[in-house]
Amino acid sequence: MKGPVFTLKGVRKVFRTGEEEVKALDGIDLEIRRGEFVVVVGPSGSGKTTLLNVMGGIERPDDGEVWFMGRRIDTLPEGELSDLRLQSMGFVFQSHNLIPTLTAEENAEFVLFLRGVPAKERKRRVREVFSALGIENLAGRFPSEMSGGQQQRVAIARAVVGNPAVVLADEPTANLDSENTVAVVDLMLRINSDSGTTFVLSTHDPLVIERAKRVVKMRDGRIVGRG
Repeated sequence: MKGPVFTLKGVRKVFRTGEEEVKALDGIDLEIRRGEFVVVVGPSGSGKTTLLNVMGGIERPDDGEVWFMGRRIDTLPEGELSDLRLQSMGFVFQSHNLIPTLTAEENAEFVLFLRGVPAKERKRRVREVFSALGIENLAGRFPSEMSGGQQQRVAIARAVVGNPAVVLADEPTANLDSENTVAVVDLMLRINSDSGTTFVLSTHDPLVIERAKRVVKMRDGRIVGRG
């Protein structure tokens, strides 16, 4: 039996605007096991993005515990948490978060650069992933020269190129047409199968949901169903 990558225990996260309180996460208990391909679904405002951010240590919970590969991470100092993310996690954000002064290739290889991977190996890995995503022609373009869908595929390449233990992807196909959505999901499933990389995706996309190996349903900051 494969052990857990993530274990969340009683996780709560509240956002406050003036006197208003929004319970983004309201007592989440969840386990994600190694090698799973999990899709988190639910209406807008259900807590999907916050859940992924808490799992990735981008946001800290107000209450509860977050464990990653047997290590509690919600109490780690920021420096240790940043290093853990760099070495073990890949992220796809709704806003892409590409660096505007770097080309697509440079953005995709940035994590490898921070890890100290030699330039020749960085470029080989990026070319391989770009080919799988059909974006070889974007290598020398800057983000301002790309469409939203093109930026999204570069962001996906950046997330997977370092062979992380886990990829957390927030609406990774939101800006893609059906053909490119299938290409992205096929790549993720192949990496999941070949490398054992764990994927946790939030989505509204039926093309992604129907390929999921497990579906977790959220509403009002709570898990209301899980496959």
